[in-house]
Amino acid sequence: MSAEQPAHPATISSQFGARPRDDELDLFGVTHTGKVRKENQDHFLIATVHPQLVVHETSLPSLQSFPARGSRLATVMLVADGVGGSTGGREASQLAIETIMRYVSGSLRCYSAAGSTNEEEFTTALRAAALEAHSAVLAEARLQTESRKMATTLTLFIAVWPWAYVVQVGDSRCYYFHSGKLSQLTRDQTIGQELVDQGVLPAERLSRSPFSHVLASAIGAEEAVPEVSKQKMQDGRGLFLMCSDGLTKHVSDDEIAAELGALETSEKTCTRLLDLALERGGSDNITVLLARAKRLPAESA
Repeated sequence: MSAEQPAHPATISSQFGARPRDDELDLFGVTHTGKVRKENQDHFLIATVHPQLVVHETSLPSLQSFPARGSRLATVMLVADGVGGSTGGREASQLAIETIMRYVSGSLRCYSAAGSTNEEEFTTALRAAALEAHSAVLAEARLQTESRKMATTLTLFIAVWPWAYVVQVGDSRCYYFHSGKLSQLTRDQTIGQELVDQGVLPAERLSRSPFSHVLASAIGAEEAVPEVSKQKMQDGRGLFLMCSDGLTKHVSDDEIAAELGALETSEKTCTRLLDLALERGGSDNITVLLARAKRLPAESA
């Protein structure tokens, strides 16, 4: 039996619709300290990854015909929530994101493997990126003159058309909204969720459990277990929302779905969700990120 070959670009377009152009991306993120915490230990980042042409010398009279930046390879979003009660939480979340982005820009070279028969190479690299962040935070904690705990959640979203991958460590979440349906792509890595998974704790009691926000896995903690999930970007009309638990402590999945269903722009929806969490107490740092493609008229040939 011959090995399966990666799909031809024309086949991908017919299955999933046209790949959104750079000017069609509507990306936005916001973070807020909340009404109770004195410090915001959340960090986030939204970026697109492109090849770049750097001309050092040439005899050509003009370089205007050369694109300085190549076509988008990937879209990246990250949320890191410094562990509450940890004095090094803010530093841990910042270091985790910086380490991931250094890895993405300098070491991750297998974007073409996404969605192909070599996909394991790509997902292995994503797990390696999370574990590199874990090692970096542990190393920094050891260098501190004071005995400080440094830990953070980490949720990494990376879209390589027509697939989206999410790497999860902790309980910051990533959702996918399409055709009026909201799906949680991540699994909360908490003691409470583990008890639900084991059948010890009924799911309907999870929100009231003292273990609902106690992390079982975190960057910089005793254990970090990156979990990778994958989602098809169906016809380019889906929305991806990422958030720290400062949002979901106050805003239900049904309410998130309602706001996404009424979306005008990513900025307006992120702001509405943030305001809703603040109106209900803002008991924790709140971070909300949203990515979608807004279909514009086709460019003239």
